[in-house]
Amino acid sequence: MSTPQNPTGRAGSALTYQAPSVPRAVLGWGVAVGVVTVAMPLVFWWLPAASVYSMSLVLIAAVYVGFAVADGRRHVLVVESLVAAAFVLLAAVATVGPAWLLVAGLLAHGVKDLWQHRTGFVSGTRWWPPFCVTVDWVAGLLLAVLLAAGVSTR
Repeated sequence: MSTPQNPTGRAGSALTYQAPSVPRAVLGWGVAVGVVTVAMPLVFWWLPAASVYSMSLVLIAAVYVGFAVADGRRHVLVVESLVAAAFVLLAAVATVGPAWLLVAGLLAHGVKDLWQHRTGFVSGTRWWPPFCVTVDWVAGLLLAVLLAAGVSTR
Protein backbone atom coordinates (compact mmCIF):
# COMPACT_ATOMS: atom_id res chain seq x y z
CA MET A 1 0.00 0.00 0.00
CA SER A 2 1.46 3.33 -0.97
CA THR A 3 1.54 6.22 1.43
CA PRO A 4 -0.40 9.21 0.10
CA GLN A 5 1.21 12.61 -0.12
CA ASN A 6 -0.12 15.53 1.83
CA PRO A 7 -3.69 16.58 0.95
CA THR A 8 -2.55 19.11 -1.65
CA GLY A 9 -1.11 16.33 -3.78
CA ARG A 10 2.18 18.25 -3.89
CA ALA A 11 5.42 17.37 -2.21
CA GLY A 12 6.19 19.48 0.82
CA SER A 13 4.66 20.45 4.11
CA ALA A 14 0.98 20.10 4.93
CA LEU A 15 1.24 23.72 6.06
CA THR A 16 0.84 24.67 2.39
CA TYR A 17 -2.63 23.10 2.31
CA GLN A 18 -5.37 25.39 1.05
CA ALA A 19 -8.84 24.56 2.35
CA PRO A 20 -11.26 24.06 -0.55
CA SER A 21 -14.15 26.43 -1.05
CA VAL A 22 -17.45 25.22 0.34
CA PRO A 23 -20.58 24.97 -1.82
CA ARG A 24 -23.62 26.56 -0.15
CA ALA A 25 -25.58 23.33 -0.52
CA VAL A 26 -23.10 21.62 1.83
CA LEU A 27 -23.84 24.20 4.52
CA GLY A 28 -27.58 24.06 3.88
CA TRP A 29 -27.61 20.29 4.28
CA GLY A 30 -25.50 20.69 7.42
CA VAL A 31 -28.14 22.97 8.94
CA ALA A 32 -30.91 20.51 8.00
CA VAL A 33 -29.08 17.51 9.45
CA GLY A 34 -28.24 19.50 12.60
CA VAL A 35 -31.93 20.25 13.14
CA VAL A 36 -32.83 16.60 12.51
CA THR A 37 -30.14 15.53 14.98
CA VAL A 38 -31.76 17.58 17.73
CA ALA A 39 -35.19 16.14 16.84
CA MET A 40 -34.01 12.49 16.91
CA PRO A 41 -35.28 11.81 20.47
CA LEU A 42 -38.78 12.19 18.99
CA VAL A 43 -38.07 9.22 16.71
CA PHE A 44 -36.62 7.11 19.54
CA TRP A 45 -39.23 8.16 22.11
CA TRP A 46 -38.62 5.11 24.32
CA LEU A 47 -35.02 6.14 25.01
CA PRO A 48 -33.87 9.03 27.18
CA ALA A 49 -32.91 11.97 24.98
CA ALA A 50 -29.42 12.00 26.52
CA SER A 51 -28.87 8.46 25.21
CA VAL A 52 -29.98 9.42 21.70
CA TYR A 53 -27.76 12.51 21.66
CA SER A 54 -24.84 10.46 23.02
CA MET A 55 -25.24 7.88 20.25
CA SER A 56 -25.30 10.71 17.72
CA LEU A 57 -22.06 12.13 19.12
CA VAL A 58 -20.41 8.70 18.90
CA LEU A 59 -21.57 8.26 15.31
CA ILE A 60 -20.35 11.73 14.36
CA ALA A 61 -16.92 11.07 15.86
CA ALA A 62 -16.59 7.60 14.31
CA VAL A 63 -16.92 8.87 10.75
CA TYR A 64 -13.38 10.23 10.83
CA VAL A 65 -12.04 6.77 11.72
CA GLY A 66 -13.46 5.59 8.39
CA PHE A 67 -11.82 8.52 6.62
CA ALA A 68 -8.54 7.65 8.37
CA VAL A 69 -8.75 4.06 7.14
CA ALA A 70 -9.30 5.36 3.60
CA ASP A 71 -6.39 7.79 4.04
CA GLY A 72 -4.08 4.86 4.72
CA ARG A 73 -1.48 6.56 6.89
CA ARG A 74 -0.96 4.78 10.21
CA HIS A 75 -0.41 7.94 12.28
CA VAL A 76 -3.66 9.42 10.95
CA LEU A 77 -5.57 6.27 11.94
CA VAL A 78 -4.04 6.32 15.44
CA VAL A 79 -4.83 10.01 16.00
CA GLU A 80 -8.38 9.76 14.67
CA SER A 81 -9.05 6.61 16.71
CA LEU A 82 -7.84 8.33 19.88
CA VAL A 83 -9.95 11.41 19.16
CA ALA A 84 -13.01 9.22 18.50
CA ALA A 85 -12.36 7.31 21.74
CA ALA A 86 -12.33 10.60 23.66
CA PHE A 87 -15.72 11.52 22.19
CA VAL A 88 -17.07 8.04 23.02
CA LEU A 89 -15.95 8.53 26.62
CA LEU A 90 -17.53 11.98 26.76
CA ALA A 91 -20.78 10.61 25.30
CA ALA A 92 -20.84 7.76 27.83
CA VAL A 93 -20.41 10.16 30.74
CA ALA A 94 -23.06 12.47 29.27
CA THR A 95 -25.70 9.71 29.33
CA VAL A 96 -25.71 9.87 33.14
CA GLY A 97 -24.06 13.24 33.76
CA PRO A 98 -25.01 16.80 32.92
CA ALA A 99 -26.59 17.22 29.48
CA TRP A 100 -24.37 20.24 28.96
CA LEU A 101 -21.58 17.73 28.29
CA LEU A 102 -23.43 16.84 25.08
CA VAL A 103 -23.45 20.49 24.06
CA ALA A 104 -19.74 20.72 24.84
CA GLY A 105 -19.07 17.53 22.87
CA LEU A 106 -20.94 18.74 19.79
CA LEU A 107 -19.29 22.15 19.85
CA ALA A 108 -15.85 20.59 20.45
CA HIS A 109 -16.33 18.20 17.55
CA GLY A 110 -17.21 21.20 15.41
CA VAL A 111 -13.88 22.76 16.37
CA LYS A 112 -12.18 19.50 15.39
CA ASP A 113 -14.00 19.62 12.03
CA LEU A 114 -12.90 23.20 11.48
CA TRP A 115 -9.31 22.21 12.26
CA GLN A 116 -9.58 19.31 9.79
CA HIS A 117 -10.93 21.64 7.09
CA ARG A 118 -8.10 24.13 7.64
CA THR A 119 -5.26 21.57 7.81
CA GLY A 120 -6.39 18.65 5.64
CA PHE A 121 -4.90 16.26 8.23
CA VAL A 122 -7.01 13.37 6.91
CA SER A 123 -6.83 13.32 3.12
CA GLY A 124 -9.87 12.89 0.93
CA THR A 125 -12.44 14.58 3.16
CA ARG A 126 -13.16 17.54 0.82
CA TRP A 127 -16.63 18.80 1.73
CA TRP A 128 -17.19 16.65 4.82
CA PRO A 129 -15.59 18.93 7.47
CA PRO A 130 -17.66 22.03 6.55
CA PHE A 131 -20.81 19.88 6.47
CA CYS A 132 -19.99 18.25 9.80
CA VAL A 133 -19.01 21.49 11.56
CA THR A 134 -22.35 22.92 10.49
CA VAL A 135 -24.22 19.86 11.79
CA ASP A 136 -22.29 19.91 15.07
CA TRP A 137 -22.67 23.61 15.77
CA VAL A 138 -26.34 23.80 14.76
CA ALA A 139 -27.16 20.74 16.89
CA GLY A 140 -25.03 21.98 19.79
CA LEU A 141 -26.56 25.45 19.79
CA LEU A 142 -30.13 24.16 19.44
CA LEU A 143 -29.55 21.68 22.26
CA ALA A 144 -28.14 24.51 24.40
CA VAL A 145 -31.30 26.55 23.74
CA LEU A 146 -33.48 23.58 24.74
CA LEU A 147 -31.50 22.99 27.93
CA ALA A 148 -31.57 26.68 28.82
CA ALA A 149 -35.35 26.60 28.33
CA GLY A 150 -35.60 23.77 30.84
CA VAL A 151 -36.20 20.81 28.50
CA SER A 152 -35.06 17.61 30.18
CA THR A 153 -32.89 15.01 28.44
CA ARG A 154 -33.65 12.27 31.02
